[in-house]
Amino acid sequence: MTVAAREAPAAAPMALPGRAYRSYALVLLMVIYVVNFIDRQVVSILAEPIKQDLGLADWQLGLMTGLAFAVLYTVLGVPIARVAERGDRPLIISAAVAVWSAFTALSGMAQNFTHLVLARIGVGVGEAGCTPPALSLIADTVPAERRASAVSVYMLGAPVGSIFGLALGGLIADAFGWRMAFVMVGLPGLALAALAALTLREPRRQALRAATMPDGAPSFREALAELAGKRTYWRVVGGVTIKSFASYGALAFTGSFFFRNFPQELAEMSAMFGLKSAGFLGLALGVTSGVMAMIGTLLGGRLADHFARKDARAYAVIPAIGAIAGLPFSVAALNSPSLLMAFGFLLLPGLLGSMWLGPAYGVVQSLVRPQTRATATAVLLFVANLIGLGLGPLAVGILSDVLAARGFSEAEAIKWSLLSFAGLALPCAWLFWSARRTMREEIVS
Repeated sequence: MTVAAREAPAAAPMALPGRAYRSYALVLLMVIYVVNFIDRQVVSILAEPIKQDLGLADWQLGLMTGLAFAVLYTVLGVPIARVAERGDRPLIISAAVAVWSAFTALSGMAQNFTHLVLARIGVGVGEAGCTPPALSLIADTVPAERRASAVSVYMLGAPVGSIFGLALGGLIADAFGWRMAFVMVGLPGLALAALAALTLREPRRQALRAATMPDGAPSFREALAELAGKRTYWRVVGGVTIKSFASYGALAFTGSFFFRNFPQELAEMSAMFGLKSAGFLGLALGVTSGVMAMIGTLLGGRLADHFARKDARAYAVIPAIGAIAGLPFSVAALNSPSLLMAFGFLLLPGLLGSMWLGPAYGVVQSLVRPQTRATATAVLLFVANLIGLGLGPLAVGILSDVLAARGFSEAEAIKWSLLSFAGLALPCAWLFWSARRTMREEIVS
């Protein structure tokens, strides 16, 4: 049966829940995504203590923070999304939270590099079940004209989680060691998993009772056929992939960049606040790039929904402008002669570089039928995270090791490696901009 044939009998739309529940569900899903990113990114601020304790090379840090997590995270995302197209999305999300939280806590018991890699793989397995069903659930819960804004609230979990991951990870590591940092950020997720299972609603249950359930989910082949015909979708996928490759690569080594390039200033400023270097750096990065990323994430979704009322191409324009406008400030931060200047220059990249999240992920939900939304998100995440999250940190680490082997100091090697990745903002912006060409005619829901 063709995709067109399946679309023929138009089903009555599922009734939206009340505003109070919509707000509660959105906030809870955002908190879940916060925990998702805390457990994903806490390893970044712990990279240097782990390296020193276990005697690792930069390529091993890149493998541990990126590819080890990303392999099963990306591979399992699609089959879990297929289950989510038909199954109970709150229960899928709840199980996912429980799995990744448990493996985060187990990371603190690792005795060698292999143990850490296996634990990070487990975290990736759990986190594979979060975003595809969550975004599909949000799309069924909020009005279409507020979809990018709602998705941006969910995506707020990325910068908030990164802030807490950096700050909590650094502070706990300073006080109790890197192992306890993993344990203390992992265990609270188990309680959150129970809350999701008990309080989130599956709109499909109500639709079944009201006899308004839309047609069943298409087969995987039919879903891929639908996606294959969406030129806008693949341009957005390309932009998100390049952005993820550069961002995850940089994020994995931002702490190492500061530790290696400003050790004396970092020690002096940490002492002024009565903190050790890891704790101070985590808080400082959270306040600078992290808080600005929170503002940028919300602003991007709101601006896109506002301007899209007149022209749907705003969902492509906002991410393109944000990507290109932040590049000069990223370059300036990496070339700063002082710690405070570097922190200052990071403010605008943090804001501008996060404005794509709401528009890009939100428009993906509008480019396909409701029965294909989780799959569309999972395929996007499969491509973007396998390349971006999986290879970004590894590539930065390898390039840094190659430069160090050719005579660069460790500080210069990581700086030039990160500068190389900052330039990827150019092709990223071009892909988002090119998505304008077909966006208006391809939005269907």
